[in-house]
Amino acid sequence: MASCSSGDGVVNKTMIPPGLSSTAAGGATTTTTTTTNLLNPLFFDQDQSPLNRIVQSVKLQYAIHKCSSFSSTYFPENILEDRPQDQTSRWSSDSNTPPQYLILKLHRVSIAERITFGKFEKTHVCNLKKFKVYGGLLEENLVELLEGGLKNDSNPETFDLKHEIEGYSFPCRYLKIVPLQSWGPSFNFSIWYVELTGIDEHEIVQPAITRLSAYREREAIRVCLKHLREHNYLDAFESLQKKTRVQLEHPLMTELYRTLVERGDYVAAERFLDQSASQNLFQDYFTRQDYKASWNLLCPDDVNTILRPGMRGGHQMCIDPFTEIIYLFGGWDGHQDLADFWSFHIPTSQWTLISANTENEGGPSPRSCHKICLDPERRQIFTLGRYIDSHCRPHRNLLKSDFYVYDIETNKWTLITEDTGSMGGPQLVFDHQMCIDSEKRSIYVFGGRILTGQNVTESLNVNSGLFAFSVNNNGSSGGDGEDLVQLNRGSGNDNQYQHQFLAHVRDVGMQVIVGDALEAQAAAAAPPPAGGNGNGRGGRSDGGQTSPSSANSELSYSGLFAYHIPTNTWSLLRCDVGPPNNPKPSRPAIRSRVGHSMLFHPALRKLFVFGGQRSKEYLNDFFGYNVDTDEIEVISDGQKQKVTSNSYTPTAGFTQRATIDPDLNEIYIFSGLSKDKENRHENVQNSFWVFDIIRKSWSCIYKNDVGNDSGSWSGQQAEPCPRFAHQLVYDHVNKIHYLFGGNPGRPKDPKLRLNDFWRLKLMRPSQDDLLRQCKILLRRQRFEELALRDPLNALVYLQTCLSELIDHSDPHQTKEFQRLTLLLFAKEEEEGQQNQDMVTDDVQPLERTDEDELILRRSQLFDKLVRFFPESMTQPKINLVDLLPL
Repeated sequence: MASCSSGDGVVNKTMIPPGLSSTAAGGATTTTTTTTNLLNPLFFDQDQSPLNRIVQSVKLQYAIHKCSSFSSTYFPENILEDRPQDQTSRWSSDSNTPPQYLILKLHRVSIAERITFGKFEKTHVCNLKKFKVYGGLLEENLVELLEGGLKNDSNPETFDLKHEIEGYSFPCRYLKIVPLQSWGPSFNFSIWYVELTGIDEHEIVQPAITRLSAYREREAIRVCLKHLREHNYLDAFESLQKKTRVQLEHPLMTELYRTLVERGDYVAAERFLDQSASQNLFQDYFTRQDYKASWNLLCPDDVNTILRPGMRGGHQMCIDPFTEIIYLFGGWDGHQDLADFWSFHIPTSQWTLISANTENEGGPSPRSCHKICLDPERRQIFTLGRYIDSHCRPHRNLLKSDFYVYDIETNKWTLITEDTGSMGGPQLVFDHQMCIDSEKRSIYVFGGRILTGQNVTESLNVNSGLFAFSVNNNGSSGGDGEDLVQLNRGSGNDNQYQHQFLAHVRDVGMQVIVGDALEAQAAAAAPPPAGGNGNGRGGRSDGGQTSPSSANSELSYSGLFAYHIPTNTWSLLRCDVGPPNNPKPSRPAIRSRVGHSMLFHPALRKLFVFGGQRSKEYLNDFFGYNVDTDEIEVISDGQKQKVTSNSYTPTAGFTQRATIDPDLNEIYIFSGLSKDKENRHENVQNSFWVFDIIRKSWSCIYKNDVGNDSGSWSGQQAEPCPRFAHQLVYDHVNKIHYLFGGNPGRPKDPKLRLNDFWRLKLMRPSQDDLLRQCKILLRRQRFEELALRDPLNALVYLQTCLSELIDHSDPHQTKEFQRLTLLLFAKEEEEGQQNQDMVTDDVQPLERTDEDELILRRSQLFDKLVRFFPESMTQPKINLVDLLPL
């Protein structure tokens, strides 16, 4: 029988495996991996390995163990049965004041892999908008397994729980569900039904329990060893290590400890750091540091005499990193589509006009909202898709999806097919994404909206899906395309929408249906309006009328297609979740969209898709698709912006640009027009985000929301002004981004486009910077020891050995350097202050000898230095005294 208490539900996070300690799960159907190396001899024996067989997940039986509270007849036992038609079949807390929780006790220890939440048959204000799930073997020691949120609808939702550490299963007996927020902010929390699935086979679970217990015991011993050595209890340290045979750290770290702490040989310690740097032992630390953005203007805007592309947005760019040439094609200049084709030679900073009009040379017609990609091995560029004005759509011959390839060596365009739709590929689409797998010679196309020969608003209701195209003797790489986003759409059934019209926004790739009653919504959803017509790009109004039936029909989106170049064949990999119906019901569909980003990682064999828009819903999800296994990995379901305690995700927006570095396993996203729920207008602001594919973590390294509303751009700026509908390409060889053009989104000049050209270099601390920082720490400690016994030699050491490492042009470093001289004249006061600054533990021994104090200071310096080494090599970060309750 359930027992209810008013306990605070505090989760004890001590002594938990690093792979589960802090990172929250990505959300619904999320597959999560950890990066902590727990498989070295410090943690597991060589013969302990996971069972190499497929085990079927089953429904796990559980009982209600505890709850924080319940109201009326809404008992916690109600969640054991799924009765969506019964409004009383739920657990409901008697308050929304935290902490509120449910603790479930499994009938036996199991590997809990997934949790499913059932819901009421209608939307309900008490549904959980945000929640967390904790799990573990003991009620008092639970770790976070999931942070997510439910949609306020009637559909059950399933979430993956963290259940592995480097491939080893994590066993649980208790699971704790902690509601954080309901959909009605002033309402209590309700859970209707919970189902758990996982593995409960004894031969799988018991070894997992044994491994976890062994890990916890060894980690506890290592923490004790660290404490004993740090406080110079060497007899106890040696006795415990001899008895347990537990290794505190890598032998190299022990060598550094003996050199620095025991012998005080600071010169040898510096040599040790130099050798470690030469062996790339600091590389893991560098990858965990945030970048800093350094912008450089390549072609000043006021130099009008230089031959260069004109102002535009909605254009396309690709880069050949091996020849260091950037290619630019098409776009929208605020008045018309363009068909000019340019190249930029990076070493000479020289633009070349390849063609003023590619259509006159057998190539594609003027266009925007298209996509191009480049095959650097075969030096070929492919282009697909475009937007066609509504008044041209009744002409069937204009609605064919032409597909071109440009051969760089021969300077020749070739029409691969005049209609990919007739070959089993995507229909005529715009605002899609396209990238290439050069090795397998396949092109992948996903999403976008399909243009039809129907009336204007009916064309709004057709969207393309995800296609993959294999090109014969052709290939491409890249996928930075112009996106079209539908900002708002009237229902068409209400009499209030009497003066609707369609505005085509080419830069943003947006279509907006605006009526008299929608002006306020259009102003909030669209970029700054031009002349009150809701056209953020300054594109002309089509003036088309909307029929109620067409305006109210459901939008359709294209799926995922692959084009195989050698055989010149298309194949449909995944359909959209909406109409047309999925011809392969046994294969899951993909929720298609517009305004998204898609990138291909050749080593991982995955497409990465982020964000976008579907109808009026702004998407912020992030998933990977394995092109070889046809498997989808949901990295983030977009339900929460905050991923971990110190990691956020990019906000939903339009025309974000994404690039990838397969060598560094990093994805870069440069935002455009962002969605701000608190602001009536869209924000034209740029931010630059980096996603670490291995660690599955985001970091924001750059933000710029300071616009210039004067209608002109100043070439004296140190960074690009905020914009959208720009283009960004990445040279993964030289690690440099290039940005061109876009729309600054200025209400006073809605037709203004940009043609400024920028280079972005992302910089992390260099190895030399790190070594200098480490040597400053070492020499400062040596100076402090000299100051206590030989002030004169300490002064000489300060003026020579320590001074040579200080950047005296840096005010902060100079100030810290000058403060060190106080140690020579105010020993007692400064010594006490230094002790207070250096000691991290709140509790100090009652009595210490001078030798103990010296060992403690050096140990704390050692602890700072080893943080630059891989975590698998070092002593535990946690301190024993920090585990004591206060």
